[in-house]
Amino acid sequence: MTDPILTVDRITKHYETEAPPAVDRVSFTVHDGEILAILGPSGCGKTTMLRCIAGFERCSSGRVQMRNRTLASNDTHVSAEQRGIGLVFQDYALFPHLSVLDNVLFGLRYHDLEDKEGRARKALQMVGLQSYADRNPHHLSGGQQQRVALARTLAPKPELILLDEPFSNLDALLRQGTRQEVRTLLKDNGLSAVLVTHDQEEALSFADRVAVMRQGRIEQVGTPEEVYYQPRTLFVAQFLGRTNLLMSDADGAHADTPIGRLPLNREASGRVLVSLRPEHLTLAAPNDVADPDPRTSGKVVERAFKGHDITYRVACNESEYLVHTSNRFSFQPGDRVCIRPLEPGVVLESSPAASSVD
Repeated sequence: MTDPILTVDRITKHYETEAPPAVDRVSFTVHDGEILAILGPSGCGKTTMLRCIAGFERCSSGRVQMRNRTLASNDTHVSAEQRGIGLVFQDYALFPHLSVLDNVLFGLRYHDLEDKEGRARKALQMVGLQSYADRNPHHLSGGQQQRVALARTLAPKPELILLDEPFSNLDALLRQGTRQEVRTLLKDNGLSAVLVTHDQEEALSFADRVAVMRQGRIEQVGTPEEVYYQPRTLFVAQFLGRTNLLMSDADGAHADTPIGRLPLNREASGRVLVSLRPEHLTLAAPNDVADPDPRTSGKVVERAFKGHDITYRVACNESEYLVHTSNRFSFQPGDRVCIRPLEPGVVLESSPAASSVD
């Protein structure tokens, strides 16, 4: 992999001396052409961290570098307009009294260019809005306004683009289409980006890597598949979707769980908490299982048909478990079933080992 375009090294941001930091010793890198999503709940510090990278906030400690240029450290603070970083705001921040073209030109106000209008029109062409240059923002749809904001960010040709919850003001159908358009635009032009979002589906579908943030720290980073299927902590497991949690007794590569003996994703010993996504379980009729473990026997409590799949809630050994199956299954509430694992259980850590992204 190439050297990173952005390096964030243990940055911390305090607003009040006695209060916990909004950002707590966070480190990560972004590589050329990579989209990294910072995913976390409201108030976890992700937007503050983005503002520290952009230069709108001073870091209390730590270092921010672009290539080999230091943008922020204990004795350095490069102003936002001098960083070569573009930022797309959550509310787009368009000027209602200016045309689309003039809004994009505003993004070039600090640049000494002979043909600013040509640069602005090219940016509008990149986002497919060249024919809307003379319109005002209130004559555009929400998705079109979002693309104007992106064009304004692209016009100065920044090395890195920061996206602060850019799709949150769009309705569900428009949001999905717009974010796919933006991802395609970024990838086609080889642009690097950091997306901040609280939307799990958005992070998993938009980014090359996802960093999950909680209380100012990063708990896990990896590909969307890694963080979803192999969560490190209880928070990551639950924040990224529904999961079944089983207190288990591990003895190496296997564990005794409330639904039988299971293989584990890594070796462990003693009392551990194991996560199993609902789609990593399936159901079988008791008569179809040879020598079934009695711990796997349960009863269907609820059935939710969703067209492409079915979600079952199954009571088993005084607990209830969620099971996602294909729509070919025909179990009904009250039926006796056996729960069967399809994948190893994931051993969860009590807390992250470090707040870093490699």
